[in-house]
Amino acid sequence: MKQYLITGYDHTDEGALKRRMDVRPHHLDGVHELLANNNYVMGGSILDDAGKMIGSVMVLQFETEEELEAWKKGEIYITAGVWETVDVKPFRVAVSVAM
Repeated sequence: MKQYLITGYDHTDEGALKRRMDVRPHHLDGVHELLANNNYVMGGSILDDAGKMIGSVMVLQFETEEELEAWKKGEIYITAGVWETVDVKPFRVAVSVAM
């Protein structure tokens, strides 16, 4: 499978954090689906100095570019306008550790 590093930075308008929190349960449902389908490697929130969520990082893996594109079309943080910018780069996990 091809792996990808996804970096999404949230909008910075006044309602950005509320928008994120409103759809976060749906985003996490999607993460559980990715995990069940062996597409999820790792992920988490990017925080500012005060500990406020301002973005996300995910490492995902897909068999095809079409699967990656389908994920992007269905990712709630994209479709609900949480992420202002999304950067997707090919990536390869070198070493993985369990928590």
